[in-house]
Amino acid sequence: MKKPLATFLLGAVVLTSCSTSAPSAKSGTSGTVAWSTCTDLVGPDGKQLTPGPGVECGKLPVPLDHTEPDGEKIDLALIRVKATGDRLGSLVFNFGGPGASGVDSLAMSAAAFSKLGTRYDLVSFDPRGVDRSAGVTCGNEYAEMLASDADADQDALAKEFVQACRQESGKVLPHVGTVNAAKDLDLLRAALGDEQLNYLGFSYGTHLGAVYATHFPKNVGRFVLDSAFDPSVTYEERAVIQATGFDQALEAFAEDCVAQSCELGATPAAVVKKVEDFVEGLKTRPIKVGDRELTFWLGQLAVITPLYAKQSWPVLEQATAAALKGNATILLALADSYTGRRADGTYNTMMTSLQAINCADYAERPTSAQMAKINERVKEIFPVLSFDGLTSGACEYWPVRGDDAAKRIDATGSAPIVVIGGKGDPATPFQWATSLTEKLRTGVLVTYEGEGHGAYLTGDGCVMKTVDAYLIDGKVPAAGSTCGA
Repeated sequence: MKKPLATFLLGAVVLTSCSTSAPSAKSGTSGTVAWSTCTDLVGPDGKQLTPGPGVECGKLPVPLDHTEPDGEKIDLALIRVKATGDRLGSLVFNFGGPGASGVDSLAMSAAAFSKLGTRYDLVSFDPRGVDRSAGVTCGNEYAEMLASDADADQDALAKEFVQACRQESGKVLPHVGTVNAAKDLDLLRAALGDEQLNYLGFSYGTHLGAVYATHFPKNVGRFVLDSAFDPSVTYEERAVIQATGFDQALEAFAEDCVAQSCELGATPAAVVKKVEDFVEGLKTRPIKVGDRELTFWLGQLAVITPLYAKQSWPVLEQATAAALKGNATILLALADSYTGRRADGTYNTMMTSLQAINCADYAERPTSAQMAKINERVKEIFPVLSFDGLTSGACEYWPVRGDDAAKRIDATGSAPIVVIGGKGDPATPFQWATSLTEKLRTGVLVTYEGEGHGAYLTGDGCVMKTVDAYLIDGKVPAAGSTCGA
């Protein structure tokens, strides 16, 4: 959906089908984990992070190709925060993406799950194709060009980018994707010594959890899928639904901003127009930030990033007000946090992993005509997310054909799966929670009436109490339960 890395890869955001036998925890096929001190954790600023108490890292060898279980292996990078109280087992997290490092994410956010950490070892991992787990890389120079060069031939850049992916990560590209990650997840369950998997997934993590439950329903323990994604929707549907969600989030931000004396305008409509005009103006007037520029494409990312959580709305106000006065430092930092750009100018694999996983998970390959049609619909709804100038879909030139196996969801036979949908969630709108709950067959829907992406992470007491009661005590919420803002 982008021109620069933003256009080409943001399009990917806008984000075997046969049941597989689960290996026994005693079979030995899952490998073992050697836990030791973490040495390479990375914080939100891209700098080394010191592990907290009880934090360990490890590696789990898994087959590169699951059809050849005794063949070549890759290592999954793991992190564990040991339980501080009477241990129930392990609770495995996926924080989204696809492409986010679970290792770094859990290291940064473990305190938010302190109550769960009294009863569980908190565990996360970098899924295959992500960062430390045979992460997909595609040449830092292409990432930098795609992220900043709005005047370049975008199709030529896209082809060069894909060629770099093939050269650097060609071995792993055919073997990424959510179905393969779900099979890894079951090997992880066995290696941890758990008869059933207890799991908390956010955003894309709900997709991974739903696919796991589809393939391994009898191995589902206590599952919570927060900010649910429905993988059955088409590329166009994803783009339109997310554009609608972010448009509503911007309006909610504007109303909240005005209620608290907003620097960006005296009315919500004025605030929305100010933000949209600012981003549009970056097409012809990018803002210098040191030896870099905040371009239109980076400006898009900078604006949508704080819309994910109500807690970060003040940052959007302050950063946009500063940029209107010529200082775009904060906005550029927000864009860098989205693309995974580090302080030294290199990138983590967030955007390249996202590209590889999405292109594996969908057979769909939109044509230039389809992309133009989709863009017109997006521009009408939320111009900040428009991708003018892009003439091919994100997976148009990808070297590996995708399939739709990860779109099949049916967890019949599993334990109850708690699905949480937020009415004010811009990235995974509420309608996806209702449709995913139905497809799972064993889903129990909990509605969060508030704003933001990731209901548990908003700190809402009702949501946290509901989730903790299920994961710790096994108390299934009543169907149709609602938590207010």
